[in-house]
Amino acid sequence: MGAGSQSLTTTKVKLQALRDAMTRHGLDAYLVPSVDEHINEYLPENKQRRAWISGFTGSAGDFVAGKTEAWVFADSRYYEQADSEVDTEQIHISKLGLEGYPSLTEAVKKMAGDARVFKLGFDPFTLTVLQFQSFQKAFKNTGIQLVPVAGNLIDPLWQEVPPAQRSKVFALPEALTGQSAADKIAAVQAKLKALKADLLPVTKLDQVAWLLNWRGQDIPYNPLFTAYALITPEAAHLFMDSRRVEPEALNALGGLVTCHPYPAYADTLKAFSAGKTVLIDPKHTTEGTWRLIQDGGGQIQEGEHPVELMKALKNPVEIAGMKAANLKASRGKIRAWAWLDTQLKAGTPVTEVDFQQAIERFYAEEAGFFGLSFNTIAGAGPNGSIVHYGTPNPHKRLEPGELFLIDSGCQFMGGTTDDTRTLLVGDTATPTQKLRYTEVLKAHINCAKQQFPKGTDGARLDGITRATLWQQGLDYGHGTGHGVGAFLNVHEGPNGIHKLAHKPLEPGMITSIEPGFYEPGWGGIRLENLYLTVQRSEDAQGQRWYGFESLTYIPFDSKLIDWGLLEPAQKEWLAQYYCDILSLLVHTLTPEEGQWLQTICQIPTAS
Repeated sequence: MGAGSQSLTTTKVKLQALRDAMTRHGLDAYLVPSVDEHINEYLPENKQRRAWISGFTGSAGDFVAGKTEAWVFADSRYYEQADSEVDTEQIHISKLGLEGYPSLTEAVKKMAGDARVFKLGFDPFTLTVLQFQSFQKAFKNTGIQLVPVAGNLIDPLWQEVPPAQRSKVFALPEALTGQSAADKIAAVQAKLKALKADLLPVTKLDQVAWLLNWRGQDIPYNPLFTAYALITPEAAHLFMDSRRVEPEALNALGGLVTCHPYPAYADTLKAFSAGKTVLIDPKHTTEGTWRLIQDGGGQIQEGEHPVELMKALKNPVEIAGMKAANLKASRGKIRAWAWLDTQLKAGTPVTEVDFQQAIERFYAEEAGFFGLSFNTIAGAGPNGSIVHYGTPNPHKRLEPGELFLIDSGCQFMGGTTDDTRTLLVGDTATPTQKLRYTEVLKAHINCAKQQFPKGTDGARLDGITRATLWQQGLDYGHGTGHGVGAFLNVHEGPNGIHKLAHKPLEPGMITSIEPGFYEPGWGGIRLENLYLTVQRSEDAQGQRWYGFESLTYIPFDSKLIDWGLLEPAQKEWLAQYYCDILSLLVHTLTPEEGQWLQTICQIPTAS
């Protein structure tokens, strides 16, 4: 072990051990991205390298260490979290998007200074091809050299690395997927033939799981298993320990896929690449895979990964599963809200953890519950301004007059959910709370009811959503929405609603709408539903018009709404939404819960 016998317990000691390893490899700096070899957002415990070296546990954000300084790069979702987790005597925090803070490439350039040669090391299996290409462009005409290092420098230093999770892998029936694995593989193979490509690496775990109609539990919150796949126009190859797979799952493939040991991926890819054209999506493929293809003598053809769009365009069975799952999650959150209301009215103290346990208990009572789709965010008062607030506090009580932000979701057999509500603790909101909440609600409604022509991308809808907030001098640092998988990842592409979302929204795509507002020390507001893109109409000129159908049915907090600020069309949308909530859910609740829901869904007739 390169660190010797000294226990690596403090940031200072860990950084010194890493710098010693850098010296042995002739490096001036070393990059530790947030992802692993499969570009996972939520990482298995044994792959949380950036968290181990830096202390920062956010689901996004990179780390780089030089010989005398180190940096964590966090976007607006994690500003406060980074401040609380990172040892700032040893590591600088760059709050990306704020003036005066450097990007990763700017920080590296500053480290390099005027050096004729400055070697930045990295593990090529933790960097996408697109990221590597962007670094190449940024460091052009400088002395900075990108140096791929075999193995990961963190791994030999991490003395208490948890064991890898190896769950049982099971097959989903076609009654839940709507399409057989044979048909999915055939569709990918047809795409390869159309593109005149000979080979497609499938390296992201949700892509592999979707393609095979298999699921597992190797990754926190995502029903996935660790594997690679290679698809040719005539065959499919899977790289994992097949002993983990339930016999029924293997039988479901009927010999369609050839299984290989997981470590055989690298040599097999190199062998298959020889003299072949290999389709690579730079966004969804690691630089490590790219280099294996080059080493094998393959010719690389860049293009969109065919599985990504196929996975995003849900079929009728997947849509039905998503509707059922999100209705269950809506009922769970409504019941948790009613429970909270009862506790507070009785004068019973409630902490963030009390509510977390309550809502997760209600979720678990629903049929087909598989687990959470991410860690429950339950932030009261100032904690609500931490966009991805990590762990609810067992000592933080909900106090009258505070805002309480709850972002939670589930995995059900057949569907994935994600929704957010902000509630008022107590009965009386301040004018500022009502103004900000109402403006966020208006932004949500404006996007949810927006009709748009075929070909409209999420970047345009992002601007529409923010327009009225901007008029009030309000904004939020995260995107307006992300794609969601069907019993897969809670965050998926290529669809989304944010300034970089340039993929047109199409019927069958499921996307969140979640505008917000956050102020450190004051609190946060976020209002999130999941929506299905549907076709609304087609005009005389053949132009198709699309819109959104809600999958989430949870009321908003009327105590925080300034009804006089809502326009008639917004009130009309809200009235119909509340009618839908009652018709879908009130009869599924206890009489007490049903009466509570009817009260919550009342809209003033004159306001």
